[in-house]
Amino acid sequence: MLLGVGVLLPQPRLLLRGQPLCLEERAAQGPPCRHQAALHQCPGGVQSLAPLRATLEGTHRHPGTSLLTLMGFRLEGIFPAALLPLLLTMILFLGPLMQLSMDCPCDLADGIKVVLAPRSWARCLTDMRWLRNQVIAPLTEELVFRACMLPMLAPCTGLGPAVFTCPLFFGVAHFHHIFEQLRFRQSSVGSIFLSAAFQFSYTAVFGAYTAFLFIRTGHLIGPVLCHSFCNYMGFPAVCAALEHPQRRPLLAGYALGVGLFLLLLQPLTDPKLYGSLPLCVLLEQAGDSEAPLCS
Repeated sequence: MLLGVGVLLPQPRLLLRGQPLCLEERAAQGPPCRHQAALHQCPGGVQSLAPLRATLEGTHRHPGTSLLTLMGFRLEGIFPAALLPLLLTMILFLGPLMQLSMDCPCDLADGIKVVLAPRSWARCLTDMRWLRNQVIAPLTEELVFRACMLPMLAPCTGLGPAVFTCPLFFGVAHFHHIFEQLRFRQSSVGSIFLSAAFQFSYTAVFGAYTAFLFIRTGHLIGPVLCHSFCNYMGFPAVCAALEHPQRRPLLAGYALGVGLFLLLLQPLTDPKLYGSLPLCVLLEQAGDSEAPLCS
């Protein structure tokens, strides 16, 4: 778990060298102005939904189930809801975590010092890109696509179809990168659209996973932490692992992580660990008592 928290710190090796922790190579990431614009637009977009929230709360509230509870804001079972989904996701990323530790020049003791150093977190909190990728994007995206959309879709489609329908909107929401890449001519048109199709695919799969976590735990905090962790890790560098000098233990770690993830997926998301599930209560009130994800 400590390693999972540590990887959220960008460039931990820079702190050990006495350099600014959160500075990155801007040129390789494209024009920085677009990140600043997106960062300033996101909070306004979320705030604009406040009147709609008040209207829905006043007209569509179900007895005994508050709107905030349906959105995953509750205290019952919050500690396992924060820890177990993140642990499960870290198990899935066992191979990439091994690869990261093999390629990092610092040892475990230095890594622990970085994680526990207040100045490392202070520098991160002043880095706009880190805040965008690790805090604002996970929170706002999970709030919209899981906390807001799933309670609306589930009574209409059922929990199972909602898990696979909601991520489609999440995947489409990332298509704006096409316009950015076309505008700045970062690649050929065919490569841009191929990259967009690939990104849509894995963001939709990830969205289905966090939707599953949201329903099975009844909390928003788990999907947000997993989203932040995955934003840092990125898509697993399988090609680099195949060419790694220690590829045999590394590929074994990849396989072991996937196997353990599939084995522990149901036990670590058992609804009994998290108390009553708000969406399941909502469906019971609507007359649907046979929801397989609720047990």
